[in-house]
Amino acid sequence: MRTPVWTRAAAAGLVAFMATGAHASGLARKYCPDPARVSAPRPVPSALVAPVARAFEIDAALAKAGSFYRCAGGRLLVCAVGANLPCGKANVARSLPAATTFCAGNPDAIGIPMAVTGHDTVYAWRCVGRTARAEGPAQEVDAEGYFAEYWKEL
Repeated sequence: MRTPVWTRAAAAGLVAFMATGAHASGLARKYCPDPARVSAPRPVPSALVAPVARAFEIDAALAKAGSFYRCAGGRLLVCAVGANLPCGKANVARSLPAATTFCAGNPDAIGIPMAVTGHDTVYAWRCVGRTARAEGPAQEVDAEGYFAEYWKEL
């Protein structure tokens, strides 16, 4: 059976619509109009405070004071800073000089404090003898190098 012309045209239009990023939310179209553009995190403007507060279930004052947005592939992504929730790029290094120094003075420590490793590392760290070792599965990082779980799409 032959597909009617209007159905093929409608399907082609839908594919084109989705490919342009036009299916993105109104906020994404406003703040991320160029689907090819990837941007660095910026403080959220006033218009995004309420949506960010809802997305992270936080007070609007916290959303205004410590939240960021960025664009990636036409998507509007937001992050709210927390005690151990960095919005900056993730550190994927498997060698940290500060951790090495810590292990030299604390051989076989089962954990290296985040005050030493930084909150941006994707690994848990421990000392094997006097050597720092990255442990466990790394936290997932998105295509731009940010912690995937800390960024939500609006």
